[in-house]
Amino acid sequence: MQSSSPDRLLIPILSACNFVIGMGAFLVIGMLEPLGQDLAQTPAQIGQLMTIYAIAYAVLSPLTVALTGQIGRRRVLAAGLVLFLVSALLAAAAPGFGTLGLSRVFAAAGAGMFTPVAAAVAAALYPVEQRAKVLAAVFFGLTVAQVAGVPAGSFVAYTFGWRWAFGIVAVLCLPGIFLIWTRVPAGLRFQPVALGDLADTLSDLRMMLAITFTGSFIGASYVLFTYIAPLLSETMGFGRDGVTFILMMFGVGGVGGNILGGVLADRFGWRRTLTGLCVAQMLLMPLFSLLPIPSVLLAGLAVVWAVFGWSFMAGQQMRLINCAGPRAPVVLALNAAAIYVGAALGSAAGGLVIAHLGLGALGVFGGLGAALALVHVTFSAKYPPAVQAGVQATSG
Repeated sequence: MQSSSPDRLLIPILSACNFVIGMGAFLVIGMLEPLGQDLAQTPAQIGQLMTIYAIAYAVLSPLTVALTGQIGRRRVLAAGLVLFLVSALLAAAAPGFGTLGLSRVFAAAGAGMFTPVAAAVAAALYPVEQRAKVLAAVFFGLTVAQVAGVPAGSFVAYTFGWRWAFGIVAVLCLPGIFLIWTRVPAGLRFQPVALGDLADTLSDLRMMLAITFTGSFIGASYVLFTYIAPLLSETMGFGRDGVTFILMMFGVGGVGGNILGGVLADRFGWRRTLTGLCVAQMLLMPLFSLLPIPSVLLAGLAVVWAVFGWSFMAGQQMRLINCAGPRAPVVLALNAAAIYVGAALGSAAGGLVIAHLGLGALGVFGGLGAALALVHVTFSAKYPPAVQAGVQATSG
């Protein structure tokens, strides 16, 4: 049962907190070179920080969501942000690669508590016909992190050092914690979830087939996206300003894609939306293997690629929530985990491509990954998960 009058600031607050999490999570992508130079590591080795984060998120997010299933949502959301704050401080003070890797584990645990619970809160408090747009709004912050957060962090890392970039993330966590504690209703709960719900979902092969499409779609993109900075440096001769600008263009496209995704999913349904996005990625990513190209064309390509790459989340989450019922928090946690499993696999695959074929082959292999995602969504659509009973939200 949806709340009769959700706080009108709740969705913007959840979105703003997701911005901080998105900036802290993907910050590494924009500063592979400064990190590598300072820690005497290659770009492929520094890229393993994304893999560490992804694996930790995939393991810890479903577990933490299940273990905190009977705790008020405000406390869980605030605890997730506090843990993310601690991780950013640890990263800023890290003496070497090992400590930095440990900070990524803490960051993944905090984000893995916050993001899926925020999505579940939004989905439960609004009627079914508004869910795709509301979910797109909650995840808007993650997209804006690509527009402003990651490019800004990249600029700071190149100019003042990568530790300052993590320090900024820590500072930004503070108002988020305050707003969550003061604006999220105290005692807000759903039908309790526990480890048994996690086990049930993991054993539901049709649900897992639907969830893991997120990983295959994201994984295809991260074959290329993880190494976009060194690719631009090698093929276009870009330094700090050029890399920051293209990341910003990618972020602009991501904002458009996030908004467009909710509209497409509401109008055309999840299946046609996700199928079309896979085809678009198959066609767009191989174009990055044609670099160098004029900078104006590259900026336009980055925008279009991001529009289609970030339009999938609303449709995919609407698909899952409509079937999840009271298991929605666990299903959303697994879906969020699939993002990072895909990012880990995509980053690892991209590293192998670089090692054997060079940076120029990344676009082609990203397109091949999108073709696999198309096969995945087509196959999973033939075996949809059974619809569960609805989820209820209570406060008190």
